[in-house]
Amino acid sequence: MSGCGGEEIIRIAKKMERMVQKKNTGGALDLLKELKNLPMTLELLQSTRIGMSVNAIRKQSSDDDVTSLAKSLIKSWKKLLDGPSDDKEPEEKKKEPLPPAQNSPEPREESSSTNSSFLKEDCAAPPENFITSYPRAPSTSDSVRIKCRELLSAALKTGDDYITIGADDEELGAQIEEAVFQEFRHTDSKYKNRVRSRIANLKDAKNPNLRRNVLCGNISPILFAKMSAEEMASDELKEMRKNMTKEAIREHQIAKTGGTETDLFSCGKCKKKNCTYTQVQTRSADEPMTTFVFCNTCGNRWKFC
Repeated sequence: MSGCGGEEIIRIAKKMERMVQKKNTGGALDLLKELKNLPMTLELLQSTRIGMSVNAIRKQSSDDDVTSLAKSLIKSWKKLLDGPSDDKEPEEKKKEPLPPAQNSPEPREESSSTNSSFLKEDCAAPPENFITSYPRAPSTSDSVRIKCRELLSAALKTGDDYITIGADDEELGAQIEEAVFQEFRHTDSKYKNRVRSRIANLKDAKNPNLRRNVLCGNISPILFAKMSAEEMASDELKEMRKNMTKEAIREHQIAKTGGTETDLFSCGKCKKKNCTYTQVQTRSADEPMTTFVFCNTCGNRWKFC
């Protein structure tokens, strides 16, 4: 897999990644032309993530030639995903000791027989083990489950990530649905709500990293099926919630520790007189201040006017 072509693709992938980070697409056309002449495989597509870089360059560049060539490359790489299913029927014929150039019913257009067999091996492996840690999802005849699988697959295709990463969106959607169904064992309201929440979060334009992590396999279908709303949230939303929690704790601590200790008030709950009070001007200046009392013993709070 590493070969000369693989090393060239890795080199180009690193250059393109730097271009995307700097938002400078100068020289992208030459790199894209080099890529066009190199044999691409699913393994290289996934390991280098070069598809994501090409797609980003396509969006950033104002050069029509760059945009056109980038689109062409992405379309050709998408065929790597479609190729394996077409090769399943002649699987047994490959075992026969026949010359491939004379007996192949649908010859590929590669320049050499070594490149052709090189690509076929890579394309044939992923569909049988899309995510190596998990078996392929079993088929189902339940109309509700089938519809949910279709909706999950469509959600995974919200962006171009499924193409650039090289993921089988239909199989991945089926695996997620299967994991949800195995938890509830029924297509009831809980099952449907769980599926809806997965779809909504996959489509969230403000949280593309969640979808990418699912497509890349960083988040397994079983884990994704059980994630809470807080776990699926974007990094920005998580940070916001974290800050709000810290602020709430800080305010609680201030309210608890601030003020003046006194035994003039008796708690209505525990009847103890171990209290702390603060006074705030909540009304007009000519009105008396409002007294807020906190019981240090049981935590009861009340307002004393």
